[in-house]
Amino acid sequence: MTDIPPPDAATLRRAVIASVIGNGLEWFDFLIYGFFAAVIAEVFFPARDPELSLILTFATFGVGFVVRPLGGVLIGIYADHAGRQKALSMLIAVMAVGTVMLGITPSYAAIGLAAPILVVAARVLQGLSVGGEFASSTALLVEYAPPGRRHYFGAFQMVAQSFAVALAAGMGFVLTTCLSPQALAAWGWRVPFLLGGLVGPVGFYIRRRVADAPEFLEARRQAKARAERAPLALVLADYRGPLLCAIGTIVCGTAATYLWNSYLPVYVVRTLHLPLAAPLAGIAVCGLINMVVNPAAGALADRIGPYRVFFPAVIASGLLTYPLFAFVVAHPSRLNLFCVQLAATLLLGLTAGPIPGLLGSFFPPRARSTGLSISYNLSVTLFGGLAPLTVTWLSGLTTSRFVPAFYLVASAVLSLILVAGFRPRPRREVIGVIAPRAPG
Repeated sequence: MTDIPPPDAATLRRAVIASVIGNGLEWFDFLIYGFFAAVIAEVFFPARDPELSLILTFATFGVGFVVRPLGGVLIGIYADHAGRQKALSMLIAVMAVGTVMLGITPSYAAIGLAAPILVVAARVLQGLSVGGEFASSTALLVEYAPPGRRHYFGAFQMVAQSFAVALAAGMGFVLTTCLSPQALAAWGWRVPFLLGGLVGPVGFYIRRRVADAPEFLEARRQAKARAERAPLALVLADYRGPLLCAIGTIVCGTAATYLWNSYLPVYVVRTLHLPLAAPLAGIAVCGLINMVVNPAAGALADRIGPYRVFFPAVIASGLLTYPLFAFVVAHPSRLNLFCVQLAATLLLGLTAGPIPGLLGSFFPPRARSTGLSISYNLSVTLFGGLAPLTVTWLSGLTTSRFVPAFYLVASAVLSLILVAGFRPRPRREVIGVIAPRAPG
């Protein structure tokens, strides 16, 4: 293995910003869509049955996730061949276009069926883009991380998400409290999408100025010298166990994130009969709190090991989710809701903090973006992005107010099974990555 000199402080700082800015924009956009789902339903999917209108809105939300695996695999392969920097620059430009499209599309009342078609097209663009965003940016981030600090630096991906949560919820809180329902439906909900689109040019400029990490460049050089298999073939042939473990690593966190953030505002208004501003205020504060919890959990994972942080956090999430929902359903109030949100966000912060660094250790640099893209997008699509639609449908089918809690408990159990059953056992080091177990 070739000795790779550590990057200087300025290069490391640019790499962190370039890695997290697109991830933050992704989460800002998706959360804003979830927060204003009821308004978007009226604007683009009017129906006599409000339940059907909301289901159509969440189905469109889910479209972006359905195309994510395709975009993830294609962009992951491109990032492993051409480099992280080229892939990330392209991704943030496409993402910004999709975000602005959502903000400027006229209503159904103005242009008829063309309106929901344009919204679906924007979601497809976003889905293809964000399919490769987390994987490629995480690969760049962990490859630049100093030795022994991979989980801490990887946690800045989650800091970006937490900041996006706080910003989106804060903006939603301001708009819902300062605007009338008529103004909010007419134009207010569009403001966050238009502002989010402005991040695109800034992110593109930053990413164009960051080179690929020396670790990746060295791995690519060695792979060409040895005529290694293509990244996709390498992952599917030799890293099936780590692939399943990576999926399991993400399941619990992504389900909790989308239900506690994207779905919660709808649940609070429709089930607890509290104003929309109540959950948005709590989500904003909890996002700020997790900006501290995430790197703390990552630093702890570097110190004691990532699984010693991950397993207890997931177990606690599985055990406490139902009691938290039962408490706030039995005693609905703004204060009780905030207490529940605070407990949930601390568990989520501890679960999510070590994840990027942990995921980066499952695959070799030469195929890291591809492996991360497959595992991340499959998990997020099935258990995160489609969660609001699934829970809305099951809630209507069963009339139970605890469907979100049951969904989160099941996700925690699945996470534990997959990670415990398929986590790689250290055998040898391959340029900063643990190789998979030998057969048998």
